[in-house]
Amino acid sequence: MSDADRPDSRAVREWAFATGDKKSSLLVYRTVRGLIRRLLFPWLRVQGVNTEILDRPGPTILAPVHRSNLDSVLLASLCDRRVRALGKESLFLVPVVRYFCAALGAIPVRRGEADRDALVAARTLLERRESMIVFPEGGRQEGHDVHELFDGAAWLAGRTGARVVPIGISGTETALPQHSKMIHRSRVGVYVGEPMEAPTPAAGKRLNREQLKGFTDELRQRMQEAQDAARGLVSG
Repeated sequence: MSDADRPDSRAVREWAFATGDKKSSLLVYRTVRGLIRRLLFPWLRVQGVNTEILDRPGPTILAPVHRSNLDSVLLASLCDRRVRALGKESLFLVPVVRYFCAALGAIPVRRGEADRDALVAARTLLERRESMIVFPEGGRQEGHDVHELFDGAAWLAGRTGARVVPIGISGTETALPQHSKMIHRSRVGVYVGEPMEAPTPAAGKRLNREQLKGFTDELRQRMQEAQDAARGLVSG
C-alpha cells in the first residue's frame, strides 16, 4: 500500500479509542477472553502465580518478557480487569480486522518508527487510569535471559504515576514459536512480580536520564527474577 492510500494514523488512532470505549466492544472483549480461558488455558496448562496483582485498580503498566505472540493474549486473559495494548498499524488496514482489534482494546502505532503519537496514546490510556501492556524488551526475543530494556515504561510511569508490574512468562516460545501458525500443546507459566511504584522527579522537574536508567535497570532485574520463577513453574 502506498503512503497516499494509507489511512491517516492519527484519525485511525482516535477511531480506535472511540470504538474501544463502546459497550459492544467490551462485550466482544469479554467473550473472547472467556473463550481463551475455556479452550486455550487447558490446552497450554497455563499456571499463574500472584495474578490477583493484575486486577488492582489504578493506572498500571504490565511489563512482561516477550518470547511469543501468545504473551499478550494469555496475559490479558488472566486479568478480570480489561487490559489495553498498542498494536501494529498494519493490523488496522482491513475494516473487519480493524474493528476486532479496536474492540479488544488495541491502539494502532507505527512499527519501527519513532512515533511520538504512540507515546501520547499510551500516556492517554494511563491518565484514564487504565491497565496496559508494554514490552520493555521491544520485539520478541529468545532465551530465558531478559535482554536490554528500552526506557519507555520508566518514562510513562514517571509522567503518569502508573505502577509498573514485572512479569515473567515461560513456555509460550514452545507453544507458538516465531513463524509458526499452529499452537502446540505445552505448559505455560506466568509469574507476576510485586509492582514497582513510579519514579518520582524532583519538584518542578522532569525525570532525568540517570533516574530513567536506574528505574529501567531495576525493572530488568525484577523481570529476570519473575522470568526465573515462571520457568520454574514450567519445569517443576
